[in-house]
Amino acid sequence: VIYQIYPRSFQDSNGDGIGDLQGIISRIPYLKDLGIDAIWINPIYESPNCDGGYDISDYCRIHSDFGTMDDFDELINNLHQNNIRLIMDLVMNHSSDEHIWFKESRKSKDNAYRDYYFWRTGERENPPNNWKSFFGGSAWQLDENTQEYYLHLFATKQPDLNWDNPAVRQEMKSIVEFWIKKGVDGFRLDVISAISKRLNFPNTDTEDFNETIRKFYSNGPRLNEYIKELRQDVFDKCQVMTVGEGPGITPQNALKYLDERDGLDMIFHFGHMFLDQGSGGRFDPVPWTLKDFKAIFKMWDDTFAKQGWNSVFLGNHDFARMVSRWGNDLEYWNESSKLLLTLLLTMRGTPFVFMGDEIGMTNTQLSSVSDSRDVETINGWKDAQAYGMSEQEFLNRANYAGRDNARTPMQWNTLHQAGFTSGISWMPVNRNFQRINVKAQLLDTDSVLAFFKQLIKIRKNETGLIEGALQIVETQTDELFVYRKIFGNAEYSIALNFSNSVQNQPISIDGYILGNYPAPDSIKLRPWECLICYSKG
Repeated sequence: VIYQIYPRSFQDSNGDGIGDLQGIISRIPYLKDLGIDAIWINPIYESPNCDGGYDISDYCRIHSDFGTMDDFDELINNLHQNNIRLIMDLVMNHSSDEHIWFKESRKSKDNAYRDYYFWRTGERENPPNNWKSFFGGSAWQLDENTQEYYLHLFATKQPDLNWDNPAVRQEMKSIVEFWIKKGVDGFRLDVISAISKRLNFPNTDTEDFNETIRKFYSNGPRLNEYIKELRQDVFDKCQVMTVGEGPGITPQNALKYLDERDGLDMIFHFGHMFLDQGSGGRFDPVPWTLKDFKAIFKMWDDTFAKQGWNSVFLGNHDFARMVSRWGNDLEYWNESSKLLLTLLLTMRGTPFVFMGDEIGMTNTQLSSVSDSRDVETINGWKDAQAYGMSEQEFLNRANYAGRDNARTPMQWNTLHQAGFTSGISWMPVNRNFQRINVKAQLLDTDSVLAFFKQLIKIRKNETGLIEGALQIVETQTDELFVYRKIFGNAEYSIALNFSNSVQNQPISIDGYILGNYPAPDSIKLRPWECLICYSKG
């Protein structure tokens, strides 16, 4: 079980309102008590912080907001002493425009670093093609100095690196080796699916942005070659774990990423995470159905049935809070938080749990776009204005799907700033911290937190929940997600009621293991009730 920490919002140790490495160190007893096996921390490198640290200006320095390299060494030593591994977040698709490589690259067309990035001339005073950035606007930015455009699939301050240049690949391998020598146990490889570009840069032929990602930004012609080179030259030598972020990865191409000799260990696919996005992307929400949700889980479980290994997640730093998106964060907040954690921890694959989901943290509410700390939301509002959208309508969309939702500070207690900082937090704490916080839940045996720790213990004691194939049970209503896990002579039945209404009990409660109501009922399944039962032949 891997626990994701967004360092800026986890724990501040020095009162400057920004979470830091010493803050994480102070919370290692909490992490150990959870029962997790590893933490994944979002980028802590030197960065101008245009995009929350995903714009790196020096890959081998710690940003002063987070501390020093000595703090990092202390963190990894303390984690290892407590049998917790550390996974670093490595951004290989792009750098910051303040990185020395790009500063040199933009100086002249014949600079030695020019080919570290993608520079192209425009088409009749227009960008080289019609690609759009993930963060709104064109994916090309004109540089006045040389009158050429550079490619940035994300923010303008995040120019894409040219992996066709062997020097770039060598730079990346050297960076990986640097952190491996520090004792890092694994890497989460940011947007790894996009590092190989189609060098003719064809125009996209679709208005569906997610389809553009699949067809034009991801799964490029040399991608598998680059991954193989990384694995053979650095990853295999030190036996580190790798998980690649994969927008654009499909069941048809997923296994190419996970070759046992030449691929990654795991990938993050986004089948379910794009389920409620329309053709316009994040700020174009559409209704989702549980029927489609179940089908996606089944499809991906089948994909890895004979080869590869799945990762399972319902939220992270790039999406809305799990319970606000997939559950009911009002009258059934407790029950639906537990139900979603049950889904995560009973799937075949490695579960990734985002900080705060173990206590049921919910979406925040921006009162104006100026409250946002996220470049994607700020740029999205610019695009929305061009289409004539009102600020309130855009806020409704951002408060449903925006990334600010996941990045509010961790809610530790009911004191000043929820115990996150003694100063003023870099972004406002969610107003419900008096009700939802770690301290209160540690004292409550019926809390979401207590339930989460029970689930981890059960998962580790019941091999079938980790290894068993997903067999979906057909039900009379589409509001239920019912499935079996069969492994050897053990069979598990899991029932999840994704609704506010009572349903007929779809499974036998003999062999009851765990549920989110005081006791199971053989006749009915209550609103947002979850059950885990087993029978051993």
